[in-house]
Amino acid sequence: MTREFEIPQVVQNKAAAAGAQAWLTELPERVAHLERLWDITVDNVYTEGTEAFVAAALCSDGSTAVLKVAIPRLDTTEVRHEATVLRLAAGDGCAALLAEEPEHHALLMEQLGPSLFDLDLPVTARWEILCDTASRLWRITPDASLPTGAEKAAWLSDAISSRWTDLDQPCSERAVEVALAASDRRRLAHDDERSVLVHGDVHQWNVLQASVGFKLIDPDGLFAEPEYDLGVIMREDPIELMADSDPRLRARWLAQRCELDVEAVWDWGLIERVSTGLLCAEINLQPVGRQMLRAAEYAADA
Repeated sequence: MTREFEIPQVVQNKAAAAGAQAWLTELPERVAHLERLWDITVDNVYTEGTEAFVAAALCSDGSTAVLKVAIPRLDTTEVRHEATVLRLAAGDGCAALLAEEPEHHALLMEQLGPSLFDLDLPVTARWEILCDTASRLWRITPDASLPTGAEKAAWLSDAISSRWTDLDQPCSERAVEVALAASDRRRLAHDDERSVLVHGDVHQWNVLQASVGFKLIDPDGLFAEPEYDLGVIMREDPIELMADSDPRLRARWLAQRCELDVEAVWDWGLIERVSTGLLCAEINLQPVGRQMLRAAEYAADA
């Protein structure tokens, strides 16, 4: 007899937006199949998940792990890209990959400790850890079959334009124009010679305490300029950004910390802030969506 699981509302909303209602219905059977396949017992479901069903698992040898079953989409490359990043990282900078089952969009990974969010550190201390953890992952990845920074910039540009229209323009046209111009700059600036493996979603919920230091989870996986990851850090903490007299202060701090280009960091921050704010509005992840779009308005005028 299969068990029923309580799925976080955000995950249910994203499944609905992806047209994957059947996935929700079939999830208990999928989990039961994976338990048999990997000889694990699924325990509690993590309520913080937004993109997938994520739960703790007890392995037959007594060790613990984390099971992730992603929402299937028309483009099924997301889980493959995540698995690629985890294999390339080999436990250095990212959680170790223990097993994968592509047919069910499932991964089994090492279990880590609390997230940066749970640790409630001061914002500057958090940025230091985010920068240092992300930079551990940056490495040359020839023939990794990951999207390039140019492809990601083009995809984000399309997503911003379509969502802004579909959601009846929840932020100003000025904020959208600034983000689209930044996207064009990053697309044209892509250079294979300085591109590395980047995580693609470096924020405080995706950096977890490890036995030594911290590790990342849930990589999107890109072959891009490393400034992309710092742009995601620019996207986060929108209220703190609006409290700064100059919104570029954070970009300068992050760029100096990692010895990278401040204008590229600023551009990716503009793009990520608008694109993620619109996505949050689409799936009703509030108030963060409204906060990000207000911060986008503030940054657009800088």
